[in-house]
Amino acid sequence: MTALSIRDVTVHYGPVLALDHVSLDLAPASICGLIGMNGSGKSTLFKTVMGIVRPDTGSVEIGGGGSAAARKRAAVGYVPQAEEIDWAFPLSVRDVVMTGRYGHLGFTRRPRRRDHDAVDVALDRVHLTDLQDRQIGQLSGGQRKRAFVARAIAQEASVLLLDEPFAGVDKRSEATITSLLRELADDGTAILISTHDLQALPRLADRAVLLMQRILADGDIADVLRPENLVRAFGIDPLEGPVR
Repeated sequence: MTALSIRDVTVHYGPVLALDHVSLDLAPASICGLIGMNGSGKSTLFKTVMGIVRPDTGSVEIGGGGSAAARKRAAVGYVPQAEEIDWAFPLSVRDVVMTGRYGHLGFTRRPRRRDHDAVDVALDRVHLTDLQDRQIGQLSGGQRKRAFVARAIAQEASVLLLDEPFAGVDKRSEATITSLLRELADDGTAILISTHDLQALPRLADRAVLLMQRILADGDIADVLRPENLVRAFGIDPLEGPVR
């Protein structure tokens, strides 16, 4: 069974090629690490899956349906990069987490008891209950990331996308997020996560995909992180430094 299916996706921004015939399947109860240098297309791939970016060619299916239908039924959750969020917007931490329940709300769009309960559980799991009334922009970098992971937990999505969730976070938040992602995967969630931390990847993911506009390698983490693949993707040799 496939939770997420990306088929032959190509994306251009004007004349610039962002994704080149990318195909990728993600199974339930798995974590796939997406790696590649800045500008390799990782964020574009996430936005294409979410339906924010429309591909030139190809298709995306989430649970057998398209991106719009998946968003409507709250089947897909997205934790974007920090710079894409307006931290000055007057929302409390609890408000942010409650937005994850939007797809579960009834016609009136008013939270019910089960929605509040789901938010309470999510806040507790990321250790932010004591800060739930604070404005989201007043949190530290790690706390902000945990708040958006809590939103994804409250959403109860079957597919979860995280774009560089460990960038700028403290070690405590990184450990908390890693542990939560493993728990979510154990519960059946399919997780696609981009990260620059190659050393931590084996502790986090079951599989890795190396992206440079197109997929250069996909499979077992040790195989994907072979020196010849890293040279192709990053221009570096992990033992000798940058290739010149």
